[in-house]
Amino acid sequence: MAELDSPAEAGLVAQWRELLSRHAATACRLDRELGDRYGLGMSEFEVLERLAEECGSGGHAVRVSELAHTVHLSQSALSRLIARLEKAGLVTRAMCESDRRGVLLTLTEAGRERYEQARPLHREVLDRTLGGEPGPTRGEPPA
Repeated sequence: MAELDSPAEAGLVAQWRELLSRHAATACRLDRELGDRYGLGMSEFEVLERLAEECGSGGHAVRVSELAHTVHLSQSALSRLIARLEKAGLVTRAMCESDRRGVLLTLTEAGRERYEQARPLHREVLDRTLGGEPGPTRGEPPA
């Protein structure tokens, strides 16, 4: 027979489950809406946004290893995602001149445009699913 949680433990479990629920609802909605309108998944948008933030408008490159720490994907998943973005013309990859093991990623003009087009929808979905108090997603059922 399972041991019952203390009230404090039960509260932590409830908070954890609420966090998981909000994350799942937000991730599903972002994937669906960004995919339908802009051909981007949530993770693809996140990579474009991180590149836009890091690269600025000067076209600076970001090391893939640095990006991996911020987008919460495995190295192999990030590599596959980058390959899709590169095939779509949204990023370019190059070897690092000072460290041949390193790979540099640059946001293309098409990538910046797609990011800028998708950004308002991304923020709208975040507001609909995460805005306000924790709990149900502001009158909308989970995706």
